[in-house]
Amino acid sequence: MIYWEIFLAFFIPGIVGYGGGPASIPLIEHEVVDRYNMVSVDQFGEILALGNTLPGPIATKMAGYIGYEVAGIPGAGIALFATIAPSLLAMLFLLGILYKFKDSPRVKQMTLYIRPTVAVLLGVLALQFFQNGVQGAGVLHTVVLGGGSLLLFEKSRIHPAFVILIALAYGVIFLS
Repeated sequence: MIYWEIFLAFFIPGIVGYGGGPASIPLIEHEVVDRYNMVSVDQFGEILALGNTLPGPIATKMAGYIGYEVAGIPGAGIALFATIAPSLLAMLFLLGILYKFKDSPRVKQMTLYIRPTVAVLLGVLALQFFQNGVQGAGVLHTVVLGGGSLLLFEKSRIHPAFVILIALAYGVIFLS
């Protein structure tokens, strides 16, 4: 039964998560945190942060990690397969259709409507992480970490891995 739940937890976001890993993250969170209780919200945030420090697609890294934590190596394999299977099948199907109608104004308009949806999903996820940060670390630390990270990203164009390392060091120094 746990293998089926792992499969569904990553297959469903793979079906409806148009836009790649970042668009799928809120959907994966809903499945593994809310629906199946595989990990807590805090654990999910830590897994997401860890996954962002490593190269490659975020959804597969998260699937492999969560699948392994829940059901060992078979769980990781099932989660990875469930993550890539819908995208692979949908890509083959949709590429055939899009290639046929690539110059259609309707197809061009459809892609314009998808971008705001992805932005809203990521905004909701960011708000949830902010709320959890306030509850766990307090307003001051959350604002310092969030604002400092934003400033580092925007002003210095520092690589995200270094921003994460700086935030980790801040956490060790001030939140331990």
